Amino acid sequence: MGDQDAPVVTDFDAALREGIERVGVTVAIDGSAGSGKSTVSRRVASRVGIGYLDTGAMYRALTWFALESGVDLADHHAVTAAADQMPLRMDSDPQDPHFFMGEREITLDIRTPRISGVVSQVATNMEVRHWMAREQRRRMMEARANGHGMVAEGRDITTVVCPDADVRVLLSADPEARLRRRTLELYGRVDAEALEATRAQVQGRDAADSTVSEFMTPAAGVTPIDTSDLTIDQVVDQLVELIDRDVRSRLK
Repeated sequence: MGDQDAPVVTDFDAALREGIERVGVTVAIDGSAGSGKSTVSRRVASRVGIGYLDTGAMYRALTWFALESGVDLADHHAVTAAADQMPLRMDSDPQDPHFFMGEREITLDIRTPRISGVVSQVATNMEVRHWMAREQRRRMMEARANGHGMVAEGRDITTVVCPDADVRVLLSADPEARLRRRTLELYGRVDAEALEATRAQVQGRDAADSTVSEFMTPAAGVTPIDTSDLTIDQVVDQLVELIDRDVRSRLK
């Protein structure tokens, strides 16, 4: 799958957006690195006119803030204390999300190999995960209550952060497809050198995350979608259909 511009809003999409304005919607999407969840989430949010919450970016932002503050990432209490102090500001525009720490923009900083190589130390900190779950859920429910909604993606959104989300989906893909997508995201190219540089990171991240999250197994009520052989549009269409079905059921 590759990213594309936002699709033209059709009559179907316009009707769905009108329904969402009446009842709101929360969409929880889980998936491993390279499953396509970030790209799909942004496209879905843009198409149905709701916000996008990149929960992975929140962990990356905290990692960046802790490093900049001289906090030892192995000190779980200190990292959690840093979360309470960090002046993180995020916008929810799915087409052009930006992240700020105070007045400084860190959108690009949090995507560097420096952060990618150590973010798992923060993501596997259970104190931090509890903190993040509370903050992420707050943002999702606030967006829903305001008459629109939010798509949130990560690794335990469907089970821990928002198990009562209106739509819950688990995206998966075969290992090689995931590796290529993640490599392209990190390096902007897919060659032997970049693939090898990414392989250990993806495998290590999955192994680390599996110790604190069951994101590879869909919980009851979660719809699994294998994206290995699907285009972005095909995956997005499936998600939009699920959202439409939910909104229609609550408008009756």
